[in-house]
Amino acid sequence: MPLPSPTLLIELLVLGACTGFLAGLLGIGGGMLMVPFVTLIVGARGVEPGLAVKMAIATSMSTILFTSISSLRAHHKRGAVRWDLVRGIAPGIVIGSLLAGAGAFSLIKGAALAVLFAVFVGFSATQMLLDRKPAPSRSMPGPVGQGAAGAGIGFLSGLVGAGGAFVSVPFMAWCNVPIHNAVATSAALGFPIALASTAGYVIGGWNLPPPLPGAVGYLYVPALLCIAVASVSTAPLGARAAHSLDMRQLRRVFALMLYALAAYMLYKGLAG
Repeated sequence: MPLPSPTLLIELLVLGACTGFLAGLLGIGGGMLMVPFVTLIVGARGVEPGLAVKMAIATSMSTILFTSISSLRAHHKRGAVRWDLVRGIAPGIVIGSLLAGAGAFSLIKGAALAVLFAVFVGFSATQMLLDRKPAPSRSMPGPVGQGAAGAGIGFLSGLVGAGGAFVSVPFMAWCNVPIHNAVATSAALGFPIALASTAGYVIGGWNLPPPLPGAVGYLYVPALLCIAVASVSTAPLGARAAHSLDMRQLRRVFALMLYALAAYMLYKGLAG
């Protein structure tokens, strides 16, 4: 596999370090931050805009294979993961993620994916700003309902390149799962989402001529490796910093930044 240029290497390592730190700090996946910047980096190297969006989404999702493991270990040590919910939701997630990555992802235009990504980043930012309380009587659905919810979470995540927390955490909290359990369980669900989606991106784009050296299907392997190494290294630093900062104020600032990134991706989608 050809090595990236020094400039590209630095860009990817800095991006990985920043997204890893913020993911650890705020307890969200780095995909919402990563996709717009990878789109910009790849597009600057001559990749057609629609394909650049798809490569960014695929590469962002694949990095979750690495970051979700370290996050899951930390949550499991604290006994916060609801493994009963993981068993109920994960099968649907795998099916939904594969359908998105190997099927719909290849068929939908990159411009439409950029708009979809912008909508869900805006949704996630709004969730960070709101503090709605669920009805006390509401609870998680049974196995069939959990499987159906998992399929929807996996499908949406596979289309936008995020680990699913932007949907699964609000869904579980809406069903009165305590927020720390919802976040921890979402971390456990991130790995099957990433694994199934990444397999789908490779299968769905297998016959594409490589748009950049080192690309496999829609996956840009050099970016995956650089970002994964940097983000796994800095995520623990962000998690430690979270204990000494005013998280409510920080989440407001971060939500505003997400709105800006959503606006950029909306512009890319509408311009494409």
